[in-house]
Amino acid sequence: MDNTQAWKDSLEIIKVSVSPAIFSTWFSQTHLASVTDAGERVVAEVGCPTSFAKNTIETRYFGLVQDSLSKVLGKNCDLTFIVKGNPAKLVSNQDSAAPLFSPEKDGDMLEVLQRARLRPSFTFENFAVSSSNQMAHAAAEAVSQSLGDAYNPLFIWGGVGVGKTHLMVSVGNYILRNNSSKKVFFCTGEDFTNDIVEGIRNKTTQAFRNKYRKLDLLLIDDIQFIAGKDTVQEEFFHTFNAVTSVGGQIILTSDRPPSEISKLEERLRSRFEAGLIVDVAPPDFELRCAITQIKAKEKGIDLTSEQAQMIAANSESARKIEGLLTKLLTEIHVKKVPITNDLIESSFAKNLENGTRITKSTPDEVTEVVSKYYQVGKRLLLGESRARPIARPRQVLMYLLRTHLGIPLEEVGRVVGGRDHTTVMHAVEKITDLAMRDVQIREDILRIKQSI
Repeated sequence: MDNTQAWKDSLEIIKVSVSPAIFSTWFSQTHLASVTDAGERVVAEVGCPTSFAKNTIETRYFGLVQDSLSKVLGKNCDLTFIVKGNPAKLVSNQDSAAPLFSPEKDGDMLEVLQRARLRPSFTFENFAVSSSNQMAHAAAEAVSQSLGDAYNPLFIWGGVGVGKTHLMVSVGNYILRNNSSKKVFFCTGEDFTNDIVEGIRNKTTQAFRNKYRKLDLLLIDDIQFIAGKDTVQEEFFHTFNAVTSVGGQIILTSDRPPSEISKLEERLRSRFEAGLIVDVAPPDFELRCAITQIKAKEKGIDLTSEQAQMIAANSESARKIEGLLTKLLTEIHVKKVPITNDLIESSFAKNLENGTRITKSTPDEVTEVVSKYYQVGKRLLLGESRARPIARPRQVLMYLLRTHLGIPLEEVGRVVGGRDHTTVMHAVEKITDLAMRDVQIREDILRIKQSI
């Protein structure tokens, strides 16, 4: 059996044991670089596309990969992981058709994307997939393959900075890069409203209708903003019917599902619900790590896996990750210094100093949330017990009071049962260190922050 077939069979076994999102993110780009027979055992070398992927697979899925390969090869297997591109993929890429974004066509394509008001960087290729956005990603890809047929309309909803706009614009990018003659247009709910107001004021409503009603793909971000505006909803109702009746596709995003948008006309609500409604949850730690790597690569920043994890552990959304990377890029250019762990940690400290902490919460509210999250009574939480099930939540509480609310060390000690500032310092350092290495602690802190 050759290496390619052996690895293909192993991946089929792995695929059964992990979620589709994990398989797509970590295993789809791997390959079996070499296999050496060592008598009763074999030594296998697994190639990974990046150092981050290598570290993640080696740390989390070593046993799974080892068992799968051992079953396929029929011998006990010793594994090593290396960073190496798949030669078969490189060859197939060279043999495939010319890239859609070739140098001689860049100018024309950028002009087409600008007319459609699409960001060129928002593509499926640089959209990280995990269990939190897997269904929305699959639905967007299905729509891009068959406009007007798969799901019409496609309604994507979720909180701030979870990737709704990126996913929606990716469909537009895919369509135009494959067929630049398609009529695609992106706007926000506010833009749509302003265009209607302008059309009524200048008596150019026909021009407005020509702009919106003859599209192959209409993308509207934050559609919830048209709710409560009778004339706007009336016009959108007719625009919706005009686009979909001739096979055009509509994709909408919102911060809530149609059923929860107040003052939305029932006829619009029913049309939105007739399509596919998918939600995008806040990114988990693994997804934030992948987003950090993608955004860093876009900005030309070379991060180690540890540094990517530090940024992901201290950022709740893709926008915060991008903001932090922009700040780091500025610092390394202005100060002419390399990116170090200390530089990243100092950026977190500056975020606190610049007021990104949530000051509207009180120490009592934070204590209450931590107590409920860990199911530990407040008396125990603030008491003297050093048992780990009590001590660790207490350390998390001190960490949050110090970093989330920015309370002085002495005041934190007073709130948490009258402890001195050195105890608080130790707790903050302990949880900061754990948050960089322990996924569970990171997720605990993130969920508690979301509840505060």
